[in-house]
Amino acid sequence: MEKLREQYEKEVVPALMKKFNYKSVMQVPKIDKVVINIGLGDIKENPKALENAMNDLTQITGQRPVITKARKSIAAFKLREGVNIGCKVTLRADKMYDFVYKLFNVALPRVRDFRGVSADSFDGRGNYSMGVKEQLIFPEIEYDKVDKIRGMDIIFVTTAKTDEVAKELLKLMGMPFKN
Repeated sequence: MEKLREQYEKEVVPALMKKFNYKSVMQVPKIDKVVINIGLGDIKENPKALENAMNDLTQITGQRPVITKARKSIAAFKLREGVNIGCKVTLRADKMYDFVYKLFNVALPRVRDFRGVSADSFDGRGNYSMGVKEQLIFPEIEYDKVDKIRGMDIIFVTTAKTDEVAKELLKLMGMPFKN
């Protein structure tokens, strides 16, 4: 999976330097980290859901997730501060490039009626977030062993200053944006 890192160094960096007139290679933006988050709304009714979600995330990323807890109490959601509400993984370096390659080239093409990801999900500072409706698009997940279909949020944190530069970076790395 070193392909993506090599592609970044050989193709993406020169293309971005030319398009945005960077003087140094150090100015060229890169993906800093990728955060994958699974929020569990049904954790009260199904306490084993957190364990199953953590196992799925471990299989997909190859890294043990961290449990996320509620920051404040919300009575409407029957939620108390400090209660477990999900899990997340932060990927950097080689594991990040492996995951991004797998997401772009294996998982996303397996989505039903896939026409590309939205180009509107940038936050204004060069970071991109997207949602996946089911974990079954990843080849590591066995269909028979899934207790419930869960979605996940995937956030790409880049060193780009603007959304335009970040979009170009992700597009050159293989992100299938809608036309």
